Amino acid sequence: MIYKNIRPAIFIKRPNRFIAEVEIEGHREIVHVKNTGRCKELLIPGCEVWLTAPGTPNRKTEYDLVAVKKGNGVLFNIDSQAPNKVVREWLATKDYSRVIPEYTYGDSRIDFYMERDEEKYLMEVKGCTLEIDGVGFFPDAPTERGVKHIRELIRAKHAGYHASLAFVIQMDGVEEVRPNVDTHPEFGVAMDEARTAGVEILYLCCHVEPGRMEIVKDKM
Repeated sequence: MIYKNIRPAIFIKRPNRFIAEVEIEGHREIVHVKNTGRCKELLIPGCEVWLTAPGTPNRKTEYDLVAVKKGNGVLFNIDSQAPNKVVREWLATKDYSRVIPEYTYGDSRIDFYMERDEEKYLMEVKGCTLEIDGVGFFPDAPTERGVKHIRELIRAKHAGYHASLAFVIQMDGVEEVRPNVDTHPEFGVAMDEARTAGVEILYLCCHVEPGRMEIVKDKM
């Protein structure tokens, strides 16, 4: 996944979850933050960030904030749309005969439905941007929607589908994601139930640069 243009800036503050104030080329600019999560351990005043200009007509802001460098020097992609994009690219390299994004199953819209021979697959994708001591954690804010999707995967598994929960790790050097039970205990319970039911938990390890991200390794 490659951004068509990328520009460095310095983060100043985040007035709300949708926008941030940055300094770019000597002037201050209000930009859209492409992640509604807290990201409080990443977006610290004075940190380096990277912006992209989508060029969409009638936008309120010219730029999207898509990447940030943490104090430990690790670069994070925080674009909440990036995980599905890189997974779609990754799935295209596999031998599925059919891949359908945003697939309605039960009462949920699951990120991907795939077919291979007579087998049917469902995959829900979660982007991980929270890292503590080299380990990824999800979520960084309570997500009832995420719990609902896991329950749907469990039902799909019981119905004969191959079901997987895939964590896209949006940083280098991390190969595991644990449930952030301090933030949302129910998500951890749902993950345990999913494992017991046979839902595969995938860790999709990425290489991140300011203007690109790609999956370089997958683990279970």
